[in-house]
Amino acid sequence: MGLTSKKVLVLAVLFAVLLFVATVWLWPRLARRSWPSVSGRVGILLVTQAAIFACVGLAANQAFGFYASWADLFGQETDQGVVVDHAASGSTGPLRVVGTQQVQLAGGSRPQLTGQIQKVDVVGRTSHIASPAFIYLPPEYFQPQYRTRTFPAAVVLTGYPGTAQALISKLNYPRTAQQLAKEGRMQPMILVMLRPTVAPPRDTECVDIPGGPQTEKFFGRDLPDAVGAHYRVDRKPGGWGVIGDSTGGYCALKIAMHYPAVYGAGVGLSPYYKAPIDPTTGDLFQGDKNLKNRADLGWSIKHLPAPDTSLLVTSSRQGESNYKSTLKFIDAVKATNKTRISSIILGSGGHNFNTWKREIPASLQWISARLAER
Repeated sequence: MGLTSKKVLVLAVLFAVLLFVATVWLWPRLARRSWPSVSGRVGILLVTQAAIFACVGLAANQAFGFYASWADLFGQETDQGVVVDHAASGSTGPLRVVGTQQVQLAGGSRPQLTGQIQKVDVVGRTSHIASPAFIYLPPEYFQPQYRTRTFPAAVVLTGYPGTAQALISKLNYPRTAQQLAKEGRMQPMILVMLRPTVAPPRDTECVDIPGGPQTEKFFGRDLPDAVGAHYRVDRKPGGWGVIGDSTGGYCALKIAMHYPAVYGAGVGLSPYYKAPIDPTTGDLFQGDKNLKNRADLGWSIKHLPAPDTSLLVTSSRQGESNYKSTLKFIDAVKATNKTRISSIILGSGGHNFNTWKREIPASLQWISARLAER
């Protein structure tokens, strides 16, 4: 379980409560003036206080995003920062490969059989945002008979704060895509995996903040341009897809709606439909009412021209807080004459990795089918 998982916080609180009950229960037995009794009282108080401190720390970390993973907390993140020179002449490319890893599947680990994951650094030419990402290249990308073929691409986003590695190790996007393509249930696709937190620790909600990070512009323009300049990506209008969970789901829907000429399909797994304002985001709109309205997807679909794109939203009748707002959004999109809407509604499922893993295979097939229609 990850550091930012709600399950970890719940377990920590439960452990602290049990220690408190144990302290009250054992205190009469430790009331003697002997050294063992005194040591027992000191020990149980220290352990209880440490448990309470851990609960407060986990809650604060979830609220403010100080650390994204256990490795980050314990100083085990060793990847070095990369200096990017933003020279006017553009001497450094918008994308640079800094490492590779294989997709571990039965039957071998050669790229021609299982594909390859490349770790890259992306520099936004217009947004001036630099962000790491992982690129999954399907096996066909390396096979001689496909050497002149271009491939559809999909941006895959985490929630906030999230780690891009979790898209590979926890949500299994590359393995799922490889298996679905092997079974003929989707076309081979390039996946561009990263987190929406491109200006950490701030949660920008994929908004172009006045005087701040131009996050939407990075995802809507710079990222497709950078990837397209380096890989054999399909460049036809609407030839990209975008999928994300939670915050990433909100971003995916918004990016597809605002950049339909690039993104022909957008999937929100457990999304919400307007940007929150809290301590992690700060003031996103700087008093700009038009910008705030534009970031509200429900308002946008009713008051702005309907985008020519396809959207997929997911929720569950029990366990997800976005169920009613999802139904409302579906009805609003259905009332347009241009935007297409689909949904996955589970009977039950919480806001967690297990739920999203149940929705990802069908979502990838849906993206593949929509991009094939372009």
